[in-house]
Amino acid sequence: MAYDPDFDVDAIIRILGTLNEKYPEGTPEDEALHIAAGALEFLRESRKLDEYRAYFRKYFTPATSAALVDRSFTSRVEADAWLASGTATDGALVSIAGEGFTVVKLPNRWEFLRTPLPKS
Repeated sequence: MAYDPDFDVDAIIRILGTLNEKYPEGTPEDEALHIAAGALEFLRESRKLDEYRAYFRKYFTPATSAALVDRSFTSRVEADAWLASGTATDGALVSIAGEGFTVVKLPNRWEFLRTPLPKS
């Protein structure tokens, strides 16, 4: 099964509610489902859902679909300017003039680490 990193939060919460109906109140399953639903609500209300989606892609999407290029640049100069802009995210896969790199946050700077691009 392919995971959808752009999942519908309301649909997931409804599904959790349906599952929760199968367990008596106060059981560990009841508590776990409430915690999961509450965590999704917290992420949405605190406007951190996009950050979670990035985490979800990185850790839960199968490797074949997780290795999608986040950004493409025609030159290293263009890529370096983007990296210096402060909008890069640690672990992002980028293509620079057809070569793959992963964005890495080091203690005092950001760098590109050469990484193979996924095969089409």
